[in-house]
Amino acid sequence: MRTEKAKMYLEQLLTTEDLSEFKKVLLKDIEKLIKETVKPTPKTWLKSNEVKELLEVSNGTLQNLRNNGALPFTKIGGVIYYNRDDIQKMLIQHKQSF
Repeated sequence: MRTEKAKMYLEQLLTTEDLSEFKKVLLKDIEKLIKETVKPTPKTWLKSNEVKELLEVSNGTLQNLRNNGALPFTKIGGVIYYNRDDIQKMLIQHKQSF
């Protein structure tokens, strides 16, 4: 009977390898949780293609939004940029209730 208890205790002992493996698994789990909870900050300035994709509009529609002043923009060296906050404001201003 005594040898069975001694055998049970030996099987329950943790080795440094066991602790090292536990550490690796624990660190991977923590890293996964951090990646899931920390969202990347969205870009402040978007290019035309990004805005067209975001709003699901054509080149012509985006051009009309610029022309009629509904969507402010900045042009630098031939590249047009749109501020994400301006896009949000435009969507809120044109919100309709049915």
